Amino acid sequence: MADEPGAKPGPKAGHFLPGGAGDVTPADPAAKDEQPKYASSVPLTAPTPRLGAGAEAPSGPPVLSGSRLGPPPPGDRAAAAFQARYQPVPVPFEPRKKSKALIAGIVVGALVVVAGGIFGATRVLRSYDEFVANPLGTPSVQQDQPIGVPTDEPTSKPKSDHQVTKENRLYAGGKLAPVACREPKYRPTSKDNVRSYYQALLVCHNKTWEPVVRAAGFDFRPPQLIIFDDGEETACGVQKEVSSYCPSGDGSVAMPWEDLLDKYTKNPALARVDMADALGYVYSVHVQNLTGILDAGGGLRDEAVTPALRLEQERRLALQATCLSSVFLGAAKASFPVTGNLLEEWTWRSKNSGDDIAKGTVRDHGSSASVRLWMTKGFSTANPAACNTFVAAAAEVR
Repeated sequence: MADEPGAKPGPKAGHFLPGGAGDVTPADPAAKDEQPKYASSVPLTAPTPRLGAGAEAPSGPPVLSGSRLGPPPPGDRAAAAFQARYQPVPVPFEPRKKSKALIAGIVVGALVVVAGGIFGATRVLRSYDEFVANPLGTPSVQQDQPIGVPTDEPTSKPKSDHQVTKENRLYAGGKLAPVACREPKYRPTSKDNVRSYYQALLVCHNKTWEPVVRAAGFDFRPPQLIIFDDGEETACGVQKEVSSYCPSGDGSVAMPWEDLLDKYTKNPALARVDMADALGYVYSVHVQNLTGILDAGGGLRDEAVTPALRLEQERRLALQATCLSSVFLGAAKASFPVTGNLLEEWTWRSKNSGDDIAKGTVRDHGSSASVRLWMTKGFSTANPAACNTFVAAAAEVR
């Protein structure tokens, strides 16, 4: 476009370039050297705000305006305001001097706490050790002797098997008090009836023997009752028609029942005598077990030097049980009378119950003469002392 008439011509191409018509060069050549020179390798600095010309610094944050390139000159108020607002000088940390007395107090307090913890832990551990050693709270006994060394001698010496069998306190109780015990009314016509008979008679034996056993200084435990079929295996083993006693646990009396039905049909009185006598015998073995005689007698049997002496010891045990069974009948004869036909059958049984009747029988229960002797002693005296077969002569325990 052509310039209007009278108008000032506009700048031409290259007007503002160095050496052009628009290039302003200072008159003083030295001033030319004061102009800033920018190398391409030097980055541009961020614009620095500054106060407007002639403006007074406000009481609050300064009002910033304008910008420039390059670092601010020294003492520039705008730069100082910017730095005070956005780049404050951090307050230097000066550690406070701690009082020596305070430090000493802290150390002493820490030592007291540690010492108290150690003392408390010691008491707790000691209490725990005492509890483990004495869980029921019994004070522990401090011993200077090595562990395992007894401090005192036993207060009493154990009794020998001879003393237990010959000097047992069972013999010191005297005659049994009369027993109010009637013969059970159940007749052996069924297994249930046999069981009911023995259960009722077992109660009588418990009432009779418990005070006697306790008076002798022994614990009393009633035996369990087992009614077995022939060939049945029970706690006493496989049963075969014969009543037996098992000492395991509280003790058990095992009684047969099948043969009694046939016996009662043929001879009712003898069947009733045999039932009372059979339970009386195995219950007497229970009394021997409670008083230690059964175990001690077994010990003497095991120490016997010949088979004949071993059988003799077994006969002493068996004949004593026979005698004690008759002691019960003697104490109960007022309410459990063995009279009339029952007495005849009882006498016959006492003469025909020996292990010498059948040939080939093991001689471990006593001959007919010995059985009759000890049955008579027990029934006539009602006193366990009359049944001390362990002091009897060998001729009385054949």
